[in-house]
Order: sequence, then C-alpha cells, then structure tokens
Amino acid sequence: MAEFVGRAVELDLLAKAFSSPRSEFIPIYGRRRVGKSELILRFMADRPGVYFLGRQAPAGLQVREFLDQSARTLGLPLLANLRVSGWEEALLTVVEQWSAAHPGAKLILALDEFQWTAGSSPGLVADLQRCWDRHWKAARNVVLILCGSYLGFMERTVLGGRSPLFGRRTAQIQLRPFGYREASLFHPRWSLADRAKAYFLVGGLPQYLLCLNDSRSMAQNIRDQLLDEFAPLFHEPTFLLREELRELAPYQAVLFAVASGRSTVGEIVRTTQLAERNVPYYLQQLVELGHLERRYPLDSRRRNRKAVRFAMDDPLLRFWFRFVFPNFSLIRSAGPRIAFAERIAPHLDGWFGGGFERLCREALPVLYRQEGVTAGFEIGEFWSPQTQIDVVGLREDGWTDLGECKWGTVRSPRALESELEGKLAHYPNRRGASVGRRYFVRTKPASRARDDRWRSLEDLYAVAVPGQRR
Repeated sequence: MAEFVGRAVELDLLAKAFSSPRSEFIPIYGRRRVGKSELILRFMADRPGVYFLGRQAPAGLQVREFLDQSARTLGLPLLANLRVSGWEEALLTVVEQWSAAHPGAKLILALDEFQWTAGSSPGLVADLQRCWDRHWKAARNVVLILCGSYLGFMERTVLGGRSPLFGRRTAQIQLRPFGYREASLFHPRWSLADRAKAYFLVGGLPQYLLCLNDSRSMAQNIRDQLLDEFAPLFHEPTFLLREELRELAPYQAVLFAVASGRSTVGEIVRTTQLAERNVPYYLQQLVELGHLERRYPLDSRRRNRKAVRFAMDDPLLRFWFRFVFPNFSLIRSAGPRIAFAERIAPHLDGWFGGGFERLCREALPVLYRQEGVTAGFEIGEFWSPQTQIDVVGLREDGWTDLGECKWGTVRSPRALESELEGKLAHYPNRRGASVGRRYFVRTKPASRARDDRWRSLEDLYAVAVPGQRR
C-alpha cells in the first residue's frame, strides 16, 4: 500500500459512489496483476466494508469464510456463528446486522476474484440480483463491488445483456495497465531510456514494476528478476497461465510462436504443429484473457479480417516467450549471466525497438492533445506485402499522420526521412487526406532540433503525468 501509484480518477469515482445518496453497484474488471485488489483495498482503507477474495473452493466453505470475515471486519461477532442456507441469506444478513448497528451508514461489499466464487455457486449472480432489486436499491446503503480478472467472464456474466445483473450497474471500471508516463514514476532514479526499457520489459502492471530495482542496471535486473529461477518474475508467466487455463502446452506453443514473430493463423499453425481447427479457439481464449490482441492494418477502409495479425499484448509474456521459454536448458545449466550474454544481449536492442514502436503509438494521442487536435482519431500501424509503417494516426479532420520509429542511433536523418517517403507511396490514401510525416527517435539529431516532426524520448515523456505518487 505504501507504494501505491496513480489511479486518482478511479479512486475519485469510488469515493463519490460511497458519498452518493443511493446504493451503488460497480463492477471492476481487468487482467491479473493490474492492481484491482490494491485499488479496492485503498478505497476501503478508511471506510466500512467487507472485502472477500474468492477462490476455487466449495460454495459452503466460501459462504462460511465470508461470514467469518464480516464478523471480524465489522465487529459483529454473532455473524461468525450464523447458520445460513446460502449466499443470498448470508449477504442480506450481513447488511441487515450492519444497518441495525449503524443506522443510515453505507456499507461496502467487495467480492474480489468474483469468477471463482460464482463458478462454485452458479446461483450467486441471481442471488445478487434479488438482493439488489428487493432490498439494497431501496435501502440506499450498499456499495456493491464485483471484481474479476477474466474479462470474458465479467463481460458475459456481470455486464452482458443476458446476465441477471444487466442494467443494474451504476458505474463500471475497466482497470488497465499504467501508461508509459505513469509507469515511469516507479523508477525515478533511472534515465528516461531505462524507464522506457522497464516499460518494454514488464509493461504498466504495478506488481511487475515493483520487482525492478532502479538502483541497479537494466542488465542486472534482467538477470536477477527475469532469468533467476528463484525470482518471482521467472515463474510468473507459468503461474499466470496455469491459474487461467486447464492445459498449458498448446497455449504456450501459440504464445511462443507469436513472440517469435509468427503473427497470422497460418504461421502459428505451421510453427506449433497444432491442429488447424483448434488454433482459433486457443487464440480467442488468449485474447479474452488479455494476453493477445488482434491487429488490423489501419487505413480508411473497413477492417479486413483476412489481414488480421495477432500480437502479444503483455510485455512480460512477450519477453519471456521470446527469450526465457526457448532457453530454459541454458539458463538452468549455465546460469543467468551466461544465458543473458549469449542468448539475450545480442538481440535485446532490436527487441526494444518493437517496444518503442508500441510506446510511440501510445504517445501520439498525447502529442495530439499538446498540439490542440480536437478531431476524433484512430491510432495503429499499417502493413501490406509492399510496406510496413510503424505508426498511423487516422484523424477525422482530413489528416493522416504516418510515422517511423527508430530506437537505435540515427546516423543519417535524411536517410530516415527518405525511408518513410518511400513507404508513403504504398499507403492507400483513398480519402485524399493530407499526410503528415513523424519521426520518433530515442535522441533527436542536432540538425532536427527545431523540427516538430521529429520527437525524441524526452519529448514523449515531457508531459504532465496524471495521478502522482501517493
């Protein structure tokens, strides 16, 4: 809790819900390790409520644990010995006893990892719907939070049109990883280049960022935190997938293929040797879990499903399946230092280049705000058999930005400009938009110091960061 960073907007929303004159129902969802539980606990730190962490256990045992937790945290010892018929009676009794002891006071009920609790109690969602409709909505004294890590489950079972709870939420929070600017707050002693590298390695997940030590070099952190088999991040991808999936092998094969640069269904099938009919299912599961994303070349045309590519959305998984998974034997036999020197260091700068492209696409909306662009826009990339363009900003004001990203040293600015110019001929500008050129580099060449089309890493970080360290 002492290391809590950001989330000012989400905390403000929850605080207003607690202060409102009505009952509130707020689903919170997002991938694992994104900080959902910490957000809830921070919100509840000085407010009355019951926080219950679901798990894969029999329904009766979980109801008993919920009552025990309620008795302890609310100071209502009689709840611990209460005999109830199920979740509905347990939930209603806790709120009733709290209300009797504290008339008019609002109570928070936070059910975390809700997918596990609901999985062992198929009627729980309907129980909550009855509690809400018949009691809590009128009583105006409950803040109900349902929190889950499996996006597909939360969208179907809690938010979906066929859910008994559909239409009852008063707000919702899809908690996303920190952006590159907020992530940089975790490592103030590092240079901007190293903060960017940390973001390339572990993304914006607070728990992962806290594993990196900014008093040590990036190479030391990779060896100590990602290659040492006793370090938590070394086993994190395996634990993460094992928690969410029944069979690891096919999913690991798919993730390894994507991390190795195989991005189409055909390439993934050929690399993994999995049955072609099964691969779309594996891909869909990984997309729902937030580990993969579908990407399409961005131009003014409608998305072409045949042009879809799959990309690894999780930076830690991207690194792990690119460098750790295929080098297990060497890491264990020769150790992290030799494995890093022989198998990782020679390829790392090129791999960072891919991370830099993602960062630049994330940064373009920030630049638009700085530049006063008010039109709507889409951000992405473009590819065809003839070309690959790193950054595309498709704006609704008749303007399209095309950008080239260069993480390595730029020896000839003019050559980079000519390279992008050559690519423009292959971009399908069917709407006749004005085309802007942008160049994203780690360090801006002195000859382009006053050219606003050129943006350095320092330029991309030189903006106010929302949600300062708390």
